[in-house]
Amino acid sequence: MSQLVTTIAALVVFAAGDHVLGQSATPFKLGNFDQNGRTFVGIVLKDAIVIDLAQANAALKAPVSKTAAPIDMKDLIARYDSGVRARIGEILANVKPLEGAGRPSYVHDLKSLKTLPPIMYPTTMLNVAVNYRAHAAEMAGGATTQAGGLTQGDALPGTTSAPGIWERKPDDKRWNPYMFFKSPTIVIADGEAIRMPVGRTSIDWECELGAVLSRTADHVPAERAGDYIFGYTLENDVSDRGGRGDTRHGSDWVLQKNHDTFAPMGPFIVPKEFVPNPQNLQVKFTLNGQVMQDANTSLMIHSVYELLSYGSHILALRAGDVLATGSPAGVGSARKPPIFFKAGDLSVCTYEGIGTLTNPIVAPQAAAR
Repeated sequence: MSQLVTTIAALVVFAAGDHVLGQSATPFKLGNFDQNGRTFVGIVLKDAIVIDLAQANAALKAPVSKTAAPIDMKDLIARYDSGVRARIGEILANVKPLEGAGRPSYVHDLKSLKTLPPIMYPTTMLNVAVNYRAHAAEMAGGATTQAGGLTQGDALPGTTSAPGIWERKPDDKRWNPYMFFKSPTIVIADGEAIRMPVGRTSIDWECELGAVLSRTADHVPAERAGDYIFGYTLENDVSDRGGRGDTRHGSDWVLQKNHDTFAPMGPFIVPKEFVPNPQNLQVKFTLNGQVMQDANTSLMIHSVYELLSYGSHILALRAGDVLATGSPAGVGSARKPPIFFKAGDLSVCTYEGIGTLTNPIVAPQAAAR
């Protein structure tokens, strides 16, 4: 009998765990919004309803809270575990109705608002090159093996550790991670247009999962990296495959990755407590309704946690920074014949449980005179 009582008690604690930990039992997302020129951080429910967090916090007198509303998303992230998460739970439990007559003025239909990038703007945006074996193969012209018969994604002979950054384990046959920067100035929101650069026609997509940092991560081991993730969003790592016109110093990652509008992000951030396993999410990218990428994050060569560890051994990552974890196979440049963005196209990137990032493609902007 005592064992039964103990088991029941444990189940009660487990079922109440969200409230014990100050978490909401209702899944939610977080985003930035504009309403007639006024910007605010919102709690998103069912991708349809948005609660203005600051206004709800001020209006909700019971239960009383000493938690100040976040001034922006970075402030929310920094104080999430020291009161903001618990206050969101109180708001969701007490603000009603969310639809119909009597709805508070700070509850909005998503479609009535302009969605802004969920982080405005990351201090650092790190992206990962070729983190799926099938993507490595397609970028190698369809070859599934490398020199010496090694599988795409495996380390070539002579590969060593990167001292102080990436220590290879004896049984690790994978190549080392490869990272590059994207400029925070090129971030655009869900619904905003990807603009074709003047004179450039080989513009490609890469539908990626973005990990949003919760706090400063400096030389973090992979087994602790999850403690430094706030949540997840989407990024389309738009890429210019047109080249620079010469081969001096190899490929040009500034030109290839950093034209204005080349970092669609969002639409929202899903806190990590609502993403049980970031390594098992379905990925789908469509261009004008046609499926181009269809994969799963389980196919990554290096996991989200390994990538965060690697990046944090190069530079300190901070709250609100975004790490994009690489694209699965199905990019346009690898197709025969290649398929590239053109004005009038519609780009749609979806990750299971995280959301859908939709962006139209528009013609180049006329050069300034």
